[in-house]
Amino acid sequence: MTPTASVEGYLRHLSVERGLARNTVASYRRDLGIYADWLAAGGFDGLGAVREQDLADFMRFLGAERQPPLATSSIARVLSAVRGLHRFLAEEGAIAADVSRELRPPKLPMRLPKAIPVEEVEALIAAVGGEELHELRDTALLELLYATGARVSEAVSLNVDDLVDDEVVRLLGKGGKQRIVPLGSYARRAIDAYLVRARPALSARGTSTPALLLGLRGRRMSRQAAWDVIHRAAERAGLAASVSPHTLRHSFATHLLEGGADVRVVQELLGHASVATTQIYTLVTADTLREMYTAAHPRAR
Repeated sequence: MTPTASVEGYLRHLSVERGLARNTVASYRRDLGIYADWLAAGGFDGLGAVREQDLADFMRFLGAERQPPLATSSIARVLSAVRGLHRFLAEEGAIAADVSRELRPPKLPMRLPKAIPVEEVEALIAAVGGEELHELRDTALLELLYATGARVSEAVSLNVDDLVDDEVVRLLGKGGKQRIVPLGSYARRAIDAYLVRARPALSARGTSTPALLLGLRGRRMSRQAAWDVIHRAAERAGLAASVSPHTLRHSFATHLLEGGADVRVVQELLGHASVATTQIYTLVTADTLREMYTAAHPRAR
C-alpha cells in the first residue's frame, strides 16, 4: 500500500470510526501530507519499509531541511500524527511493527500566555464603542470574552438560550463539555444593549436563527469575523502588536489570579481538564511580582 493510500485509510478511520471533527481531520490531512510527500520523494513504496532511523531523518528534515522549516510546536504536532498513523497500521496488521513507538518529538519551550493590563483591555473594548448595530454587537462580543474567558469559537457558538439568566452563561467547550460561567455587570449591560437595540434588526436581515451573535446579514457570526473584530479594535487602540484572538482569555485568567482567585476556580471557569494547564498562568503572575519587587525593594537590585 502506498504512503498516500495508507494516510487516506487512517483519515477515514479518524473521521468515521473515531468521529473526529472535520477541522481536526483536515489538520491531520495537512500534517500527514507532509510525511507522505517526504516518503514519496525518498522512494518509499509503503510504510512497512520505514525504519526508526528514517523517522529521525524525517524529524531533522522538518526542522532544518524543509523550506520553510517548521517551528518546534509544529514539528511536535506532525510527529504526533505520524505516530498515530504507524500505530493504526500496526494494529490493523498492515505493517509488521510500529517503528514510531520510540519516536520522541522535540521538547517544547514553555510559552507563557500573553495577557495585557486591565487598562489596555478597557482601551480595546472602548475602541469598538458606538451605537451602530455592529458596534453594539462588537462591544457585547469583547465584553463577553473578557468577562467569561471564553474561546472565540465558544462565544460565536452561543445561542440566546445559553444566557441562563442575567447572571451566568452556559459555554460549550472542547469535547462537548459544558460549563457555567458568571457574567460581570459590564458584560451584562453590553449584552442587554445588543439584544434590545441591535440583534432584532440584524436578525430581520436573515433567516431565523437561535445564535446570540449575528453577522450583518443576519446569520451566526463566524469565528473569523470575531477575530477580525478583535484585530480592528486592537489597531484602533494602538495594541495591534500585543493582541491576538486569545488575548482576552489569557487576560481574564491572569487578572483573576492577580486578584486572589483560587487556581482551581480559574480552572473551572476556563474549562481546563487539568489544573496543570491552568497553573501556567501562575508563572505569569509570579513574574509580575518579581518585577514589582525588583523595582520597589531597596535591596533587590
